[in-house]
Amino acid sequence: MDRLPAMNVAYILATNLASTTKLATMILPQLEQGNHGADVAGIFFFDDNVFCLRAGDPIGERLAKVAKEKSILLMVCDQCAVRRNLAEGTLEQCGSGQVKPLGLVEGVQAGCFPQLYGALAGGPPSYVITL
Repeated sequence: MDRLPAMNVAYILATNLASTTKLATMILPQLEQGNHGADVAGIFFFDDNVFCLRAGDPIGERLAKVAKEKSILLMVCDQCAVRRNLAEGTLEQCGSGQVKPLGLVEGVQAGCFPQLYGALAGGPPSYVITL
């Protein structure tokens, strides 16, 4: 397959099971094999999709390895993580940048849209895809 012109994408995992279906069975294997077809700038996890990033989770561990190799931002919604005991902080701190991930794979950040925008500002994606 010929590679398309360089394109950066960011994924927002917002729907039920997006992390265990679309990410785990499609996107992650393509990233691991080097044939995804686009550079991934970041992946933002909402709701129960954050659970795949728990330390020791096979999907999360594989993703953390690829993210480190390819400089992919992994960020959990701080409010979603706090509500699931996967972050240190309070709901009142959400969106401030003060919430810290807890018990997640290496390299994951916690934040809200202000932190996401700041983290992606240096290499903004061409497309944002919500799954």
